[in-house]
Amino acid sequence: MNNRLSVPLYASLLSVALLTACASGDGSAGSQPMSQGAGGGQGQTANGGTTSVENNENEAQENAVIPYETSVLVEGLNAPWELVEVSDGRMFVTERPGTIRVIEDGELLSEPLIEFTAPFNEEGEGGLLGLAADPEFEDNGYLYAYHSYIEGDNIANRVLRLKVSDGTAVIDKELLGDIPGGVNHNGGRIKIGPDNLLYITTGERYEPELAQDQDNLGGKILRIGLDGSIPADNPWNSPVYSMGHRNAQGLTWNPDNGYLYATEHGQRNLDEINRIEAGANYGWPEVEGDDHNNSEYQAPLAHSDNDTWAPSGVAYIEEGPWAGSLIAANLRGEQLLKITLSEDGTQVDQVEPVFEDEWGRIRNVTTGADGQIYVLTNNRDGRGSPRDGDDKLIVLTPLDQAK
Repeated sequence: MNNRLSVPLYASLLSVALLTACASGDGSAGSQPMSQGAGGGQGQTANGGTTSVENNENEAQENAVIPYETSVLVEGLNAPWELVEVSDGRMFVTERPGTIRVIEDGELLSEPLIEFTAPFNEEGEGGLLGLAADPEFEDNGYLYAYHSYIEGDNIANRVLRLKVSDGTAVIDKELLGDIPGGVNHNGGRIKIGPDNLLYITTGERYEPELAQDQDNLGGKILRIGLDGSIPADNPWNSPVYSMGHRNAQGLTWNPDNGYLYATEHGQRNLDEINRIEAGANYGWPEVEGDDHNNSEYQAPLAHSDNDTWAPSGVAYIEEGPWAGSLIAANLRGEQLLKITLSEDGTQVDQVEPVFEDEWGRIRNVTTGADGQIYVLTNNRDGRGSPRDGDDKLIVLTPLDQAK
């Protein structure tokens, strides 16, 4: 339905509430501007010191009006994971139980684009996860999807190419299969980079040693061609692009400098914001956060310290009031994070929670036209508390664009 409901524009920024952490991949709620590093070895705090960001931020900032009007575009989604908009204005949304839904002219269509069947598998954090549209979608109709499936007695993940025609989609080709999977820690985000290559986050299915095994696809960020080929400049002549990840679920680029950023779940806390470099090792399970002096491992730009964000999707904002920032979705944290980068993009200056406790669990953030930001809630995934109308697609429109 096209239910554009107005919701409050206020959010308390920079509250500090240290809560008991949880060992699940979705973590527990926490607060906020956190320790940062320059990308290798021992890190520093977001203020450039050695402790967490101070609590006594400007009171005016704590009660600042967020410069966006919020509205609900669509209700009634079932544990949505990814949103993709294509050139003809349609939006495709993956639902974890196995369907791709279509939003056309602001309306959620009753018939799915495709519904996955066996060997498709939905357990725990698995199911239908990431989705990306080919840069030439208008001509070739290709979408790329990541989902869990049964392989013998095990759960695995794979990347498929889909062909869209006449309002339906069919499986065209398996690009990459046998990615380690499990009930939890399946990674699942896929994005097409500025180089027109497909980037894929994978989890380590609670087998931490996989993340340090260069020959295993678990606990990695992968990079392949849109035909499934291995790029010649990949670091190890394999799909592996970076390693030492626990369960990364967000990817985004700064188009001005090409930097790739990722969000990653920590074990109990120490959730991370990383800048991804080819061939780099991000340390899991040998290290977490920046509590080490070993330059062998890449330190995060920022981490959640004793709190837990449970970060999922992330977007680099190119225009509008938050231009130049990263916005990350938080699941257990039930908020968005506004991440202010340094001018050169190699450090995090500040991390601020926004829309705390407004919508429950938040799975993903993407950008739209004219500075709009799209937010997917995730309260029907078995871990949240569904509210009326859940799950929702929420639109943030810059105040100077809102009518």
